Amino acid sequence: MLTEFGKIFVFMMVSVFFVVIAIVAAKLIRPSRPTREKLLTYECGEDVVGSPWVKFNIRFYVVALIFLIFDVEIVLLIPWALVYKDFGLGGFIVGAIFLLLLGLGMAYEWRKGDLEWAKPKIIPPVMEKLPAQESADA
Repeated sequence: MLTEFGKIFVFMMVSVFFVVIAIVAAKLIRPSRPTREKLLTYECGEDVVGSPWVKFNIRFYVVALIFLIFDVEIVLLIPWALVYKDFGLGGFIVGAIFLLLLGLGMAYEWRKGDLEWAKPKIIPPVMEKLPAQESADA
């Protein structure tokens, strides 16, 4: 008689077996005609130019991470919206505080400029000489 862990182990072994069989069958069936175009790195249809070790703007990752953070937070609102009536006013206040904090976080990221694709360059202020100072310097 198999225990519950034994059943899980058998299920995992069967799933690994199916994956291995599928990969081997695909390798046997598919045609192998490598060409120069097929061996190139695929970059959204663009031809590869230059070294892969180039610096690029990290903004794409920052925006993606911010999206994931707020997306996960929004997903937490679904169960709350379904059961907050069961907890009465206290459940509603907790959800409202959560939404307020989420809104403040979004406003902070927006104000900071992290949601913009191209961050504007900060131009440091330059002191201009006043006309009275120019005549005194001369």
